[in-house]
Amino acid sequence: MSTRLDHRNPLVFDTHELGRRPGALQRLTRSVDAPKDFGIEGVIGVPEGAPVELELRLESVMEGVLVTGTARATAEGECVRCLEPLGQEVAADFQEMFTYPDADDRGRSRTAEPVDDAEDEDRLFLEDGLFDLESVLRDAVVLALPMQPVCRETCAGLCPQCGIRLDENPDHNHDALDIRWAALQGLAETIQDGEKDNMGGAEAGVDEKQEK
Repeated sequence: MSTRLDHRNPLVFDTHELGRRPGALQRLTRSVDAPKDFGIEGVIGVPEGAPVELELRLESVMEGVLVTGTARATAEGECVRCLEPLGQEVAADFQEMFTYPDADDRGRSRTAEPVDDAEDEDRLFLEDGLFDLESVLRDAVVLALPMQPVCRETCAGLCPQCGIRLDENPDHNHDALDIRWAALQGLAETIQDGEKDNMGGAEAGVDEKQEK
């Protein structure tokens, strides 16, 4: 813990009311502003400062406080098919254990039995009865967002040849020419051009004989 948690931060929660009584419960609702980079960069995300509605259930257990909740917000992005802006409601469920600094995962004193340092790195700890929900919330929202958002499932996208939006031009099409016929057509035109050149040369020869 390199910095102390600030209780004024809306994503920092106080568990002192629970105490360390296993089984004690506390339910909370809170509306907070979305932090920065709250989504999938360049694809879709909740804009910074947009409201995020939280419903939380805090439960005291032997080793710490188990936090279960749901976050609801409106994400904004771009349809991957037609490239139009879109808005999408997102509901992200999450559950995380915030461990007492002086207890391991069996609820016993950490000084009684050392815990592996690598295991500690994956844990989230309470600090003076406070916990910061931002990282947990960000991970949950990112997992709830679509990797390829669409404005609607039936979106036809853009014409690959000219880029026109197909939903607005359902009858739009381009004449498709089979490349095999295109090659034959080119060969036929070459032959015709050659025949014309030969005919022109023959006519010139006839004219020369007539002049003689």
